[in-house]
Amino acid sequence: MKKSLKEMTLAELWELFPITLAQPQKKWKGQFERERDRLCAVLSCKPDDVRHIGSTAVGTIVAKPIVDVLVICEDPAKCSDVLENNGYIAMNKSKDRVSLNKGYTPDGYADEVFHIHVRKRGDDDEVYFCRYLRDCPDTAREYGELKKRLLEEYGRDRDGYTAAKTDFVKKYTEKAKEKYAK
Repeated sequence: MKKSLKEMTLAELWELFPITLAQPQKKWKGQFERERDRLCAVLSCKPDDVRHIGSTAVGTIVAKPIVDVLVICEDPAKCSDVLENNGYIAMNKSKDRVSLNKGYTPDGYADEVFHIHVRKRGDDDEVYFCRYLRDCPDTAREYGELKKRLLEEYGRDRDGYTAAKTDFVKKYTEKAKEKYAK
């Protein structure tokens, strides 16, 4: 009998869900739009409060074939409860931030996989970073190359992979905030 995802160790989860990178795919935009509509219906929020973030939103660089979605709301914990009651799996929770997944099964990835990041208004650094990568193709290429190099070392260590990208992401998020200051 297969273990449920909650019964698996981190090592078992990383084995079942290795990091993979794919070339940009037009279907990611459509996947985001459908998921945005589902989220808006479930959460009774406006489409502007649901944003496509991450490399799948850049459209020109390799990306994990997982669509990252940022949901802005007043009460992330309340939003998380609603989403969990609608089939999303909470991965990390704090007072102001919640990360949920959809599309992870005991057999591996589903056809569509989402990471939902629920945040309070103003906690939207990923939007700046994404916009900067779309507007600065050389930086986007550099980020894509970094991701390819890191995949070799961290293909089955999602935490290590994410941590190894942190300095790059922080650097260009700060540049984006300066460039796009409101």
